[in-house]
Amino acid sequence: MYYLLPFHFRVLQDKEVLTNDLGDYLIVPRGSVDRIVNRKISEEEDLFKDLLGGFFVGTQPIPRLIENMATRLATRKSFLDDFTSLHIFVLTLRCNQNCIYCQASSHDRRDSGYDMSEDDLRAAVDLMFQSPSKHLTMEFQGGEPTLVSKLIRSGILYAEKKNLTEKRSITYVICSNCVYVSDDFLSFCSKFNVVFSTSLDGPEFLHNHNRGKVSSYKRVTSGIQKVRNVLGNDKISALMTTSEESLKYPKEIVDAYLENGFRSIFLRALNPYGLARTNENWLAYYDSFVHFYKESLDYILELNKNGVFFVEEFTTLILKKIVTPFPIGFVDLQTPSGIINGVIVYNYDGKVYASDESRMLAEYKDYTFCLGRVTDKYEDLFYGERAQKLSRIWSTECIAGCSECAYQSICGADPVRNYTTQGDSYGFRPSSTICRKNRLIIDHIFSLLSSRAEEVLPIFLNWITGTRA
Repeated sequence: MYYLLPFHFRVLQDKEVLTNDLGDYLIVPRGSVDRIVNRKISEEEDLFKDLLGGFFVGTQPIPRLIENMATRLATRKSFLDDFTSLHIFVLTLRCNQNCIYCQASSHDRRDSGYDMSEDDLRAAVDLMFQSPSKHLTMEFQGGEPTLVSKLIRSGILYAEKKNLTEKRSITYVICSNCVYVSDDFLSFCSKFNVVFSTSLDGPEFLHNHNRGKVSSYKRVTSGIQKVRNVLGNDKISALMTTSEESLKYPKEIVDAYLENGFRSIFLRALNPYGLARTNENWLAYYDSFVHFYKESLDYILELNKNGVFFVEEFTTLILKKIVTPFPIGFVDLQTPSGIINGVIVYNYDGKVYASDESRMLAEYKDYTFCLGRVTDKYEDLFYGERAQKLSRIWSTECIAGCSECAYQSICGADPVRNYTTQGDSYGFRPSSTICRKNRLIIDHIFSLLSSRAEEVLPIFLNWITGTRA
């Protein structure tokens, strides 16, 4: 006799994937769930031992190791202990590129009225230090933030001054296209251990196409090398965005990253904000993206099998949620949602938003997720009426369509995305394109763990631990 503990399951062809809130999973033959729930599993079977060890069943109504279970669940949710650790400062909407999918609704670099004021910058830094987190990330975005490098300097110097008494661990990140970074500015960055996050969309012809500038690739790759020369190879990372044109070139994009000295790539789909919101068929795009993702991942796995250490970052984030008990810092895959809990945005106009995507909506005069201004009280912004309203719909554990999903503990809640694509912050999972995309990708990862475990698991474990084979 055994007792059922809470778990979810999903059918994948001839297999069933069992998951629970603690992060355990089992891949079992189809029909096993029926045998489990009807108490047809013998205690002599290996499956019973796996079920018992993974907390899918227990030999007592209240498991003997219930305190262990509680500790594991608390560990998975421990990102909540720090509350808001990522603070994004949108210093300007001006930009020196012309990306075809720009999600930030950027303006020409010569325009006026789109830069943050010094007063608002200081007020935002003051709010950042009211967060209880011991580890703060101060991330500068745009537009192109290096166009207002003076503000970056002011922000860092003011934060450093306050930190003499605050004693926090601060990471400074500049999200830049690296088209132009001066020697003097890089010298300043080296003093404060600043890291850069840039964009590289693939080979020259594709990057130039996506960026709307014929010289973009040469200028960006030159800028990347310049940052490496001054700050170090590990001080710059890159993100790519998969335009509809990019979908045709999975191998070429990976090769471009290797050629430019990167050892990882984040296969990132378009998001429905800014210029990208005009896409006419998101369902078709995301289905094509999943195909692109699978092709890219297969190619990356082959590279690793041939001795080339190269990581796909989104896969690694999902794997960490599948095979480790620890939380990840990626906002999109958190529950409760990463908005407010993990990230906050101080916009160029002094307004405060629940997430980066929230402020993108504001450029279309939609202020649904505006929490207030940088001059407001911390409590009113982070615990006010709007934050409380969002808190009712930001956990997959209590959202219809998520609460019963096998991937509930792997995926994340995103009220802002639901609102943008479906007109309702609660959302409707059966027609949610982001739900479909994430589900198909997680399906694929579990399929690999089931059918090619001996081949891919050592590679995946190296990605998780950052260990080169």
